[in-house]
Amino acid sequence: MPSLLRRVKSKMFIFAHRRTLTLLDGEYGSVFKGRSLDFDELRSYVPGDEVRDIDWKATARHGSPLVKRYVAVRRHSVLLLVDAGRNMAAHAASGESKKDIAVDAAGVLGYLACRHGDDVGLLHGSALTSRYLPPQSGEQHLERLLREVEAGISLDGPASAITAQLDYALRYLKGRLLIAVLADEFRPDAHTEMLLRRLRARHEVLWLTILDARMAREPGNPAPTQEASFDVGNGQRIPALVAGNSVVRAAYATAMRKREEERSVFFRRLGIAEQSVGATGDVLTAVFALLEKHRSGAKSAKDSNRAG
Repeated sequence: MPSLLRRVKSKMFIFAHRRTLTLLDGEYGSVFKGRSLDFDELRSYVPGDEVRDIDWKATARHGSPLVKRYVAVRRHSVLLLVDAGRNMAAHAASGESKKDIAVDAAGVLGYLACRHGDDVGLLHGSALTSRYLPPQSGEQHLERLLREVEAGISLDGPASAITAQLDYALRYLKGRLLIAVLADEFRPDAHTEMLLRRLRARHEVLWLTILDARMAREPGNPAPTQEASFDVGNGQRIPALVAGNSVVRAAYATAMRKREEERSVFFRRLGIAEQSVGATGDVLTAVFALLEKHRSGAKSAKDSNRAG
């Protein structure tokens, strides 16, 4: 059976310039910058130590100044939170399966984590079930996760409901994580916003939206050769003549733009970096843009806090 991770790595090294990979590594590394110190021990204060590092309670008990000593955390935990409902078995904007794009995106993010010595886990599921594989290190483990994603998405599976996986993460996952959500397009609502606000308070959260296919082919293709459009989510079919109608297409395009704008405003309000992707060939660019947005957003928030 061909390795999914090898496929992802081949695309990364064939289609990406070495400088691009270096930039990707840098953007990934910046996600944890400023959040990578753990308390190690107390020691006596010496001139040059930061006053803010003094442990005043311990100092009072000991009788002389003591400072907290920190060490860098060398391993972080990354969670790939993947929508594995049947919506992800539909076609993406490129005509490819959304599942293939999700596997490639999960592979790129997971491989970046492996390159940095971080652990990678997976939480995936549908409206009915959620399955969790705890973070571990190594490419062999990452290959297993990618296989889980590929096998877990099918047209005859339950519908998507990313809120089920968000709720699972809030209920059962402890410790700070970098959570990368890979999900179908959705319409924001109050319940999703509440879940994400709580999740963001505990973890770093990134969101990659996998774009839907167009409702019908572009004008110019003979209508008789077009198949009826099929909504994987609800099982409804739209006849080719209706889907190809210019008025219907225009209304659909307007609705899609409105939904995209709502989603963009939604994530900006929450302070969560979000990026969309509609083809496997655009995954590297999308991941880079997503990490850059996250870094820029974190820096802006930090600057705002200092100004306040």
